[in-house]
Amino acid sequence: MGGRPSPPPGVVPSLASIAAIYTVRVTREEAIRWPEDYRPGRTPVHVRNELRMPAPPAMVWAWLIRAELWPRWYPNSHRVRIVKGPRPDLAPGSRFRWWTFGVPIDSTVAEFVPRERLAWTARGIGVRAYHAWLLCPAGNGCHVLTEETQRGWAARLGSLAMPHRMHRGHQVWLETLARQAAGGPPPSAPAE
Repeated sequence: MGGRPSPPPGVVPSLASIAAIYTVRVTREEAIRWPEDYRPGRTPVHVRNELRMPAPPAMVWAWLIRAELWPRWYPNSHRVRIVKGPRPDLAPGSRFRWWTFGVPIDSTVAEFVPRERLAWTARGIGVRAYHAWLLCPAGNGCHVLTEETQRGWAARLGSLAMPHRMHRGHQVWLETLARQAAGGPPPSAPAE
């Protein structure tokens, strides 16, 4: 697919480089598929983060959909529990409850294209959100884009009081996801 730059010949991303943001011009077919009410510009909050990771999309995907493990490596997630759908991995239509940014959230997977796209809706007190992930192969690794839009009084208040908090939190999510994926697959799920 056009529009994806490659690293210069002979350059292999190192773990030290995973924290550097790698800007990619996203083409129309690679763009986030926003529900009408959550399109950027129609919501008071929109955050976009992206990172080039030295792990292939399949490895990044494996860690991303193993949501109940997020609290072990992403410090802004707590008490993640899949309450509807198969476990231990997210799947189309999965519903999960969790805490993030100090708020209890009820989320439902809205888009699920293995190793390419994941998105969910989120509802909490005073906030409704749409959070999407896009994984694109890039050289020996992948480029990961994550965007979120939010509506509601709590979303507005949070963006006024702490305007960069969500952007910083999502950058930490990308960086810790990159480290996890570079280290191999998530552990096998215990039998229930």
